[in-house]
Amino acid sequence: MSTMVERRLREFIRVSLLIMSTIVVVVILAGGVYTVYAQAGGAIAKNVDPSVVRWGFLAAAIAVGVGSVAAGLAVAYVGAAALGAIGEKPELFGRAIIFVGLAEGIAIYGLIIAIFILMRI
Repeated sequence: MSTMVERRLREFIRVSLLIMSTIVVVVILAGGVYTVYAQAGGAIAKNVDPSVVRWGFLAAAIAVGVGSVAAGLAVAYVGAAALGAIGEKPELFGRAIIFVGLAEGIAIYGLIIAIFILMRI
């Protein structure tokens, strides 16, 4: 029984990290595309310094990246404890899943901060 739970937990963590790393890559690529467009004299960046744009995209990428890594670690620890508790007392499933969701919220906070940073650029 415990090996099946451990496999599910590993798969869950793997998928969570894959999703978060995809978000980081998208933010970084968007920054690169915008920087190239701004240097080419695009209509969006008429009065914006390209170095400000670069730092803004870097800050957004760091916010999403750190939030994603923190959420992955939190979900790993909380998820392992939650699955252990559910294995002993199945009626704790509802409470355990709430704590896992709260740990995943850290990544959403990082994404929201990145969106606010990108809106200010």
